[in-house]
Amino acid sequence: MVFKKMLAAFGVGGPSVDTVLATPVVQPGGTLSGTVHIKGGDHDTLIEYVSVGLVTRVEVEGHDSEYDATVEFHRVHLTGSFTLAAGAQQSLPFSFDVPWETPVTRFYGTPLHGMTMGVRTELSVAKAVDKTDLDPVGVEPLPLQAAVMEAFSRLGFHFTRADLERGRIHGVHQTLPFYQEIEFHPSHAYAGRMRQLELTFVTSPQGMDVVLEFDKRGFLGSHDTFSRHHVSHADAATTDWPTVVDGWIRGALDRHGSGHGGYGHGGGGHGFHGGHGGHQSHRGHGMGGVAAGAAAGFLGGMVAGEVAEEVFDMDMDFGFGDE
Repeated sequence: MVFKKMLAAFGVGGPSVDTVLATPVVQPGGTLSGTVHIKGGDHDTLIEYVSVGLVTRVEVEGHDSEYDATVEFHRVHLTGSFTLAAGAQQSLPFSFDVPWETPVTRFYGTPLHGMTMGVRTELSVAKAVDKTDLDPVGVEPLPLQAAVMEAFSRLGFHFTRADLERGRIHGVHQTLPFYQEIEFHPSHAYAGRMRQLELTFVTSPQGMDVVLEFDKRGFLGSHDTFSRHHVSHADAATTDWPTVVDGWIRGALDRHGSGHGGYGHGGGGHGFHGGHGGHQSHRGHGMGGVAAGAAAGFLGGMVAGEVAEEVFDMDMDFGFGDE
């Protein structure tokens, strides 16, 4: 009996958990739903709770080090404490709202290099090893985000990778402890004035802040340059976004070309120097629906198979699996 209790404490013969997502692809502010299937082991088990949460990989910068950390940024408890009988089976359906600031991991069905997102199910077992299950989930951009991302492609910018940085953005209302940076190589028109451009969305139900960060090529200052623009979801299909984005870029370069660089990263977050420009209402032909080949143009020469392997090898990336 003592030996069986010891094995149970290490999870041997205990319950198992498997989550099936009904919505494996969502959008920020959308609804993620699925069902958690629990099967009892060879003995009755006291379950403390069952929860599901969104987890991702975030880059953390310390004083003299940099490392990736797994961050759970949204959690929903499905049950409280209960006893799961030996061999019993239970199914727990769930549905929850995805945070509006959830980072984008896909663009028109193609994974973005550098991004990993999953739904982690936790079955907390009293006096024993907890059980977990991890399922990949894709996050497609909202129409407004997709329109801005596609505008960069139409302007000749080339996507390189995306990542998440721990910290906060100065002057922006932010609910999550990290922000996404979508990195581009500049088009030929701007190649002599910047090495790289990073795009950040901070989204809410009303609209989003678009933050642009330029590196210091062509600037005499020692810091990167930032600009920020607030846009409305209602403008997604009625705005000439390539013209608007081009205006943002030229305005930032002209404002800071004399050597007045923006504040750099400080205390784990963005800073700004004169980057409080509002959205300019350039009405024109509009972006319309999904343009043919938009993903191919945005993602450039990336090897889709390699990207998919990185994104969906979840257990290896996050360091835990069902056992």
